[in-house]
Amino acid sequence: MPLVRKGGATPSPTADRRSAEERLRNGTSDERWAAARALSGQAQAVKSLSAALAIEPDARVREAVLTSLARIDTAQSAEAILPLIRSDDADLRTGALDALRLMPRALEANLAGLLGDPDADVRLLACDLAREIPPPTATRLLCDLLVGEREVNVCAAAVDVLAECGGPEALPVLSACADRFADVPFLAFSLRIAGDRICGQSPSHDD
Repeated sequence: MPLVRKGGATPSPTADRRSAEERLRNGTSDERWAAARALSGQAQAVKSLSAALAIEPDARVREAVLTSLARIDTAQSAEAILPLIRSDDADLRTGALDALRLMPRALEANLAGLLGDPDADVRLLACDLAREIPPPTATRLLCDLLVGEREVNVCAAAVDVLAECGGPEALPVLSACADRFADVPFLAFSLRIAGDRICGQSPSHDD
């Protein structure tokens, strides 16, 4: 017969979560860091983690909060991270991008919106995030971007990713982009390299 320890019942998972959320709000930096880690992957903690992220001054704690939100990988946790891509704080912006790379489902669901953002800097960063989603989807989204993109640097970022993961369906879009930016030598060169790589990766056909 198993021994029964005195001293009351084991705290429930809900009580543990609420205790961690309280430490995340009011603890020392070490306590907040430990609390953020303890809430990793707990979907019920998204609201508390999101609130902490908005006011947390300690970079190490912010990193732990971002990691915990990333491991939850839901639409709600992504909503807490996505606005940080626009932050003027380079460390916070980088942390948000790293977190999104750990969230394949949420990233894939939000990438089209990021690639269509009015801010060219956001579109440029989104191009790099496309490396983290399945190549067919990345190819489609980046081609949709290139069809109407007017910012040279954004086009270059998209072409760089397509050179790695693009399928043959990207070739007409790359060709049209080359015509549009024929007077931009570095982009014309990148487009040619991307097309050559995609052709080299495609199955050969008999003449």
